[in-house]
Amino acid sequence: MSERAGDRDSGDTDCGDTDSVDIAVVGGGACGLVAALRAAANPSVQVAIFEKDTKHGGNTQISSGSLAAGGTRFQAAAGIADSPDRHADDILAVSKDMAAEALVRAVCAAAPRYVEWLADDLGYPLELGLDMPRAGQSVPRLHTDTGRQGGLRLVRFLRRAVEASPNIAFVDHAPGTGLRVNVEPASVRVTGILTRETEVGAREVVLATDGFGNSPGLLAEYCPDAAGSVYCGVSTSTGDGITWGLRAGAAVRNMGGYLGHGLVVVGHGTRLNPNLPFLGALLVDASGRRFCDETAQGYSKLGQLLRALPGARAALIWDEHAMEVARHSELMRESAAAGACQRYGSVTELAAGLKLPEDALEETLGGFTARSPLIRRPAGRLTAPLYGAWVTHGLLATQGGLVTDPNGSVLRADGSVIAGLSAGGGTACGISGDSPDGYLSGNGLLSAMGLGWIIGERLAASL
Repeated sequence: MSERAGDRDSGDTDCGDTDSVDIAVVGGGACGLVAALRAAANPSVQVAIFEKDTKHGGNTQISSGSLAAGGTRFQAAAGIADSPDRHADDILAVSKDMAAEALVRAVCAAAPRYVEWLADDLGYPLELGLDMPRAGQSVPRLHTDTGRQGGLRLVRFLRRAVEASPNIAFVDHAPGTGLRVNVEPASVRVTGILTRETEVGAREVVLATDGFGNSPGLLAEYCPDAAGSVYCGVSTSTGDGITWGLRAGAAVRNMGGYLGHGLVVVGHGTRLNPNLPFLGALLVDASGRRFCDETAQGYSKLGQLLRALPGARAALIWDEHAMEVARHSELMRESAAAGACQRYGSVTELAAGLKLPEDALEETLGGFTARSPLIRRPAGRLTAPLYGAWVTHGLLATQGGLVTDPNGSVLRADGSVIAGLSAGGGTACGISGDSPDGYLSGNGLLSAMGLGWIIGERLAASL
């Protein structure tokens, strides 16, 4: 019996046309692009990528583009001892989601392989971010593009590689509307996808759409804790792939997990460089008092701390030494262009500009020792000129989704595989547990690119 897990938009007509490919990939972000490229390494495999809208983009494009990987040649050249297992141990220590251990170890094992593939085979300009420490990372392992241009540069580079591949078709403005599913008494098999224009038959379907951060209904149902956060994701994150998977009988997990951010500038919506706390910046509440150890939590967990404060905001304060290092990132360039942070010549000016009580702020700054493992700076307090901005909590992307095995195959609640269906990116359950506190920097792209790599390699070998 053939069923459709999804519906065409009302008003669309079914023209009856059916195209056919070996692999249909829904979603043209990091996961979908990597999966397609690795599958197409087998020249006999025909792949088609169906992208909702490159103009509005996906979450990879608005990310920092930082790739977390343990055991790369970049780390070895810097004298850093690391490994995929150490990377996985760090993730599990933060997420505490031991049910995901096999998946975590699988994507961590893939990470150094795709990082070196990007750099050595495709020529992507990568370097190890020695100036990018993050809470929970036992060693530096974030790899970034030279020039720190962010995720948009990564996506454009991967798309150029796709364009150069003779057996990959990239179809833009082609949002999927559902899955074509064969349901038998003892099994379920996905046999293709539905789009607004046609049905596409496929031996394998890869769902690599974004999560549901821009779906008020799904957020209210699955992730109410994210309500009230400034949404910093893309408009196309409407949970399509998750919805189709559920209709096909897939299990979901960790639907309450999301990537938050505690450095979203109030009134602007831009984000500050997560390096700032590690460069000696401090946070104060509306009373001018420091309320946390700024380097002890990741930026996702920090959002939860800010949510609990009066007004759900805090002031981040840093000096010229920190600014000189932090300014070299896409996030800070965007914030500077938006006028989201200001420079002040004295504590008096800072207090007036941020509307903080000067006496309390002076006392807080006087008792704070600015330390940084990244830069040489005078011992003692922050000195003028100073920079400041009010920051609040934001939502970047959801982390829950369809349950997969470590090979990226989608599972039903009883643990059986839905034949012909794989998932990654925002469609698949991530590796950060069921709360924003479990997110370790780089987990989003690690899960997306790791599953994309694993799925693509598997399909190249099996088809």
